[in-house]
Amino acid sequence: MAKNDLIGGALWDAYSKKVSERMDNPTHLGVLTQKDADAKGAKLIVADYGAESCGDAVRLYWLVDKDDRIIDAKFKSFGCGTAIASSDMMIELCLGKKVQEAVKITNLDVEHALRDDPDTPAVPGQKMHCSVMAYDVIKKAAGMYLGKDAQDFEDEIIVCECARVSLSTIKEVIKLNDLKSVEEITNYTKAGAFCKSCIKEGGHEKREYYLVDILRDVRAEMDRESVRESAQKSASGNIAFKEMTMVQKVKSIDKLIDENVRPMLMMDGGDMEILDIKDTSDGYIDVYIRYLGACSGCASGTTGTLYAIESILQEKLDSHIRVLPI
Repeated sequence: MAKNDLIGGALWDAYSKKVSERMDNPTHLGVLTQKDADAKGAKLIVADYGAESCGDAVRLYWLVDKDDRIIDAKFKSFGCGTAIASSDMMIELCLGKKVQEAVKITNLDVEHALRDDPDTPAVPGQKMHCSVMAYDVIKKAAGMYLGKDAQDFEDEIIVCECARVSLSTIKEVIKLNDLKSVEEITNYTKAGAFCKSCIKEGGHEKREYYLVDILRDVRAEMDRESVRESAQKSASGNIAFKEMTMVQKVKSIDKLIDENVRPMLMMDGGDMEILDIKDTSDGYIDVYIRYLGACSGCASGTTGTLYAIESILQEKLDSHIRVLPI
């Protein structure tokens, strides 16, 4: 029977050639034993991870030398072709790295490495969750080697497992960019772009948080904050810059940049963005920016343009503002 008869030509075409090749001929499939470890003077780590949502499981073998470097690695997989291909690529990305570096590998790194070209996904969205196992089993192995719990490597509540997007990131993006739809959240963060289980209840995998609920709650919070701001302004005039929330500060700066600076930058084919705002112990407010486009390589970005931005912000918002390009 032809593959088109089994799963449909359109779905098969959604897989990259690299995925298809590793499905059929995985490079790193196999087992490592204590005998292998002893022969190389290394420590053997064997980690298992299973995904309840689809019944797949993977076993990861590492040989780690005295410098914490992964000198050999193999895997066994009980699951679909996508899980096999992802596990095989995961091994390739681990090899030669220190354990502390390997734990930073994400499922998106695995998926991108499996692409035939940078702009075309390696697997269809509904199979993206299969690559998450590779990410989770690395954390399990690293935890075993370093004497930590796997969750110690996860600092955030993850809403979208496929794209590894956290709850705090989604909330911040909604507020900073005044997003009003789930589609906008996906465009900004990639959350919900793959298996779509995190968008709303009823997907193939139950989630604690869903994008529709997060959007609703954050928009309600923004509305309440807007009412409070209006009340404060009517009662006591404009809020001092130092007393503003982070979102208010970013919006205030962006407004002045839009009115006084951005038009000049865009005429020269450039732009800029705000990366962070920090209050210093010596009373200053440091605004970190990044130049974009033609401005990123322009010498005036660190002299005249920078001085103009800083002067406007000091005059209109707070005299203690310092602008620092990154």
